[in-house]
Amino acid sequence: MASWLPSLAELRNSQLEIHKFRIRVVATQFFIIFCFGLLVARLAYLQVIRHEDLQEQAEDNRTAIIPTVPTRGIIFDRNGEILASNYSAYTLEITPVKVPDVEATIEGLSQLIDIQARDKRRFKRLREESKGFDSLPIRTRLTDTEVARFAAQRYRFPGVDIKARLFRQYPYGDLASHVIGYIGRISPKEKARLQDEDEEGNYRGTEYIGKLGIEQRYEHALHGITGVQEIETSAGGRAVRRLASHPATPGQNVVLTLDIKLQKMVEDLFGNRRGALVAIDPNSGEVLAFVSKPTFDPNLFVEGIDVENWKALSESIDKPLLNRALRGTYPPGSTYKPFMAMAALSTGKRAANTLINDNGSWTFGNHTFRSHGDAGLGPVDMVRSIVLSSNVYYYSLANDLGVDTIHDFMKPMGFGQSTGLDLPGEVRGVLPSTEWKRNNYKRTEQQKWFAGETISLGIGQGYNAFTMLQLAHATATLAKGGIKYTPRLVMGTQDALSHANLPVATSQPTDLGFNPDHVAVVHKGLIGVAREGTSARVFAGAGYQSAGKTGTAQAVTIGQKDKYNAGKLEESQRDHALYMAFAPAENPKIALAVLVENAGFGAAHAAPIARRVFDYWLLNQYPSEEDVAAVQKGMAPTPIGISRHKSDVRMN
Repeated sequence: MASWLPSLAELRNSQLEIHKFRIRVVATQFFIIFCFGLLVARLAYLQVIRHEDLQEQAEDNRTAIIPTVPTRGIIFDRNGEILASNYSAYTLEITPVKVPDVEATIEGLSQLIDIQARDKRRFKRLREESKGFDSLPIRTRLTDTEVARFAAQRYRFPGVDIKARLFRQYPYGDLASHVIGYIGRISPKEKARLQDEDEEGNYRGTEYIGKLGIEQRYEHALHGITGVQEIETSAGGRAVRRLASHPATPGQNVVLTLDIKLQKMVEDLFGNRRGALVAIDPNSGEVLAFVSKPTFDPNLFVEGIDVENWKALSESIDKPLLNRALRGTYPPGSTYKPFMAMAALSTGKRAANTLINDNGSWTFGNHTFRSHGDAGLGPVDMVRSIVLSSNVYYYSLANDLGVDTIHDFMKPMGFGQSTGLDLPGEVRGVLPSTEWKRNNYKRTEQQKWFAGETISLGIGQGYNAFTMLQLAHATATLAKGGIKYTPRLVMGTQDALSHANLPVATSQPTDLGFNPDHVAVVHKGLIGVAREGTSARVFAGAGYQSAGKTGTAQAVTIGQKDKYNAGKLEESQRDHALYMAFAPAENPKIALAVLVENAGFGAAHAAPIARRVFDYWLLNQYPSEEDVAAVQKGMAPTPIGISRHKSDVRMN
């Protein structure tokens, strides 16, 4: 064969190569088809299955949802005086996550704007409590000059902005602060609670929440409903245009039952003394004055209280943060005697005309209970026992009744119970009973109730410990002959847009079923106190008839062989001065309880304050400045100087 013809071996190799090539081509085709199939499947997955989700993400990249913070509701007193409002101011804010060097930025800002050490401390604390992407204020309430100065240098400070914010303002400062409360930054615990209550969304864009008093109790109404704005943004995040808007709903205004002018008058009458007063309309349960002294300025808390002010408040021996009217518990002293008298009549343990010989002391076992410096009053019936404040009468009465009978009568009156006042934090105090002692002492020998422990309960001492709110509430109930209203501080709410008034729901009064004849006996005794008893000098010349009872309650126990001498005791160990009363006696329109801590006798320090309250409410009289100064010192039983008409007195 010719040499140029391919050999059989060569043909076989060529065919093998062609076969392998075809296999590679087919494999490549299958691979391409497979990859294309994957692309088609992925496209189908994204376009069909994930379509809605991806469309939403794309829309989110194009738009931004910005919360619109609602305007917080205003708090008014019963006469329309503003007690808590809002004002707008500029704040200088830093978003730490957007700032390379926060400390250097703050130093740079300090060259333009006055930033004090306290501002830096507050910012540091807020930064520790917040997430890095939160916008935090380094300075609040900037002046127009400071705003302009920063605006000219804005480019130098990435992550720093000026924002207009609404701030809470309490125009009367520390006046009625325990009632009004304050707002402060939302704590981690409060954030968790909002999440649990599914309310977190309604607090987007805001960092403040009610912390105390009405601000806390009516937070839901005052806060309002957060709105939103949908903004179209550029690729760089810059706002282009507004797509949609759902405006915020302003918080409701809250109208209190308080008369703030009366409140101020009482707080002024206390002066620098510690104590509490609660005045109630016995016909409705409306609280007319709710005083706890000393007070505090809630404006200090709005932007975050600084260390110095917090230390001054929290470490003060006068405890200005303690709401004494709501949370302070005290023995009621002789103001308890009218209620003991009602218990005796209602249970049939003693008749009104039963005579008890008061020889100045009463002995039970080997213990002698003294009365009025060992001076006897002779035979006294129930009315005279109230007028003359016979301790012996009520020592023996307590022994006759027994602790559990006393407890069972006093409980419906509200002693040792929550009154239901619409203010958070109320304490129950102590209304003792055999069961109470078993439950509150660990050692077996301490759990037993001894008969001798009952005796001092009759004069409002012993284990008795009640709030002035409870005493005022019981006094109002006694004034109405056993008709008990739930006390309340809020008259109603008001729609911020329509100004429509929305009264709060109130419960029906409870009739304790007192016998009118029994009530008349006790009222007669209380009227006698104001006519000829311990408060007669205080109410001399009053244009109305009042009924009341003075009280002096021990702050420390005095041995049975020792005599009380205020001059030998530290101020904090001296007796408390108390007074409970209502007026007019024949048709009560106001009832109250007042306590002045460590002041001594109720007739000298507590009753004069009550007289001025009644004069204000019933006669429209406001005490002279001279009279206010004298009452503060316990030196003016009856009003001195020229009283003013309350409408002529302007609130500062």
